[in-house]
Amino acid sequence: AIRGCRETEISHWSEESQQILQRVRDTAFPPGVPQLSLVHVLDLDKTGYIKPHVDSVKFCGCTIAGLSLLSSSVMLLVSEQNPEDWMALLLPRRSLYIIRGAARYEFTHEILKDEESFFDGQKIPRERRISVICRNLP
Repeated sequence: AIRGCRETEISHWSEESQQILQRVRDTAFPPGVPQLSLVHVLDLDKTGYIKPHVDSVKFCGCTIAGLSLLSSSVMLLVSEQNPEDWMALLLPRRSLYIIRGAARYEFTHEILKDEESFFDGQKIPRERRISVICRNLP
């Protein structure tokens, strides 16, 4: 589902980074919800993109929380049952997005290619993008 990307999972972070990740976790997940200890990191180059997909329930629970770093981008959510139901989300650099509920299970999500990256009629230039993604257990 991903083109032009390097990815890894990280378990050990600097103290400063751990504090930031804890803020993400406290915001995205209710208390007591078991989370994956590994944090997924995607490094998407300028020409890369993420095709429409729904994350597998084998590897991820009901919530996906991602920090968008380095470059703004546009995420497109499209209903699997009715493709006429869709929403474009502007993910500014340094923003947090949280996908849960119907958006998690009933809509595909994708990061648009640079040449397709428009929001509200305005071009959103895409450069290299890093996303740091926290998930809860399936």
